[in-house]
Amino acid sequence: MRLGLGNTLARETTVGSNPVTTVFNITPPDETYTFTAIPINFKTSDANISGINISNIVTSIGSYAFYYSSLTSVTIPNSVTSIGVYVFSNCYYLTSVTISNSVTSIGSSAFRYCSDLTSVTISDSITSIEDDVFNGCESLTSVTIPNSVTSIGSQAFRYCSDLTSVTIPNSVTSIGGNAFSGCSGLTSVTIPNGVTSIGAYAFQSCSGLTSVTIPNSVTTINNSTFNGCTGLTSVTIPNSVTSIGTSAFSVCTGLTSVTIGNSVTSIGNGTFSGCTGLTSVTIPSSVTSIGGQAFQSCTGLTSVTIPNSVTSIGSQAFQGCSGLTSVIIPNTVTSIGSAAFFGCSGLTSVTISNGVTSIGSSAFQSCTSITSVTIPNSVTSIGGSAFQQCTSLTSVTIPNSVTSIGGFAFSGCSTLSTVNCFVTKTIINQTNVLLGTATPLTINARITDATWTAGADTIGGKAVTVVKNL
Repeated sequence: MRLGLGNTLARETTVGSNPVTTVFNITPPDETYTFTAIPINFKTSDANISGINISNIVTSIGSYAFYYSSLTSVTIPNSVTSIGVYVFSNCYYLTSVTISNSVTSIGSSAFRYCSDLTSVTISDSITSIEDDVFNGCESLTSVTIPNSVTSIGSQAFRYCSDLTSVTIPNSVTSIGGNAFSGCSGLTSVTIPNGVTSIGAYAFQSCSGLTSVTIPNSVTTINNSTFNGCTGLTSVTIPNSVTSIGTSAFSVCTGLTSVTIGNSVTSIGNGTFSGCTGLTSVTIPSSVTSIGGQAFQSCTGLTSVTIPNSVTSIGSQAFQGCSGLTSVIIPNTVTSIGSAAFFGCSGLTSVTISNGVTSIGSSAFQSCTSITSVTIPNSVTSIGGSAFQQCTSLTSVTIPNSVTSIGGFAFSGCSTLSTVNCFVTKTIINQTNVLLGTATPLTINARITDATWTAGADTIGGKAVTVVKNL
């Protein structure tokens, strides 16, 4: 029910089972409203209100109260203790807001998409910045988070693209997923000592970020936390961190150096993929596994040290690292994943230690600078296309431990002229294994191996000369 009372309008609403009368004072001609109470879902968009003064007897502002309104400024009095969800969401013309010290809670998405909001003062009574509170406030240039805050919710400042600085106090213990993602103007950030976990995508696509300090309190860096931070030049991962998530630093194209703490046990899938400026990396002896695509397309990487602690190298782990010139795979590694070193065109030497049992498909495909390779006695299987298109490879030794060789394993190795073959003819005589190799091609076989006959033969799709001299 709506009642006309001169310059005062009243609306009857219900809280629970009790009717409540809400009073609004209109002051012409600028249509500034004075509220004594603000109900949930009070809509002002129809009234085209630009200014608002909230009475100091109001204690709470209901959810969606000013959703999509034309407000340009608002002052929240000391009487208010809570601001509901979406209260000022999509108030595109709102430029400033002062949140009084009496406010203890701000609902999620309270100021979401307030695209003209340039400044905000957050009450020092707030303990948590909820999810999406300032998401899409693209004109916000700076924000000071008070010492009372202990957590920053998911997407809290997402897409605040003009935000250049943020101070995160020592009281904060958790930073939610996507909390600052898309803050492309942010240049530096210091994460306080109380934080133990940085949420997934927390700083994703902060392209202006040039430095970040990760404290010793952090134990986990989650998936894509710094993904796409193209301005980041160096990063030190402290000894407290035990795991680095998938794509945590992927496409950080400006990253030239990284120090990985000695408590990290695994480097996740795609962790440093696309870090084209990275020139060298030392993997600490605490690491046991290198995930798939971990260093994929790190074209500037010239050297990498893989410690004896590593037992597996994932698929495409170093794929496309065209600047990598040599690699030693330690004897603790048991498997080399598919396409692990695919397209490492600058790789001239590779040492596969006597611990590897399987070489995955396309593991060294298109490593066009490798001239020779010795496969150790521990290897039992060589995957399809494992050394395909290694156009500089002139000789290869296949030990008698090998029980299977996949199709096209050495296909296209146009300079391969010698194969020291300690396996039976049946094992190597697979589909196009030797197709496109050098002519003539000599296979040196064991004298005692009855499966081989000296002289001309066709093996793996290739005309060869067999010499029994091993």
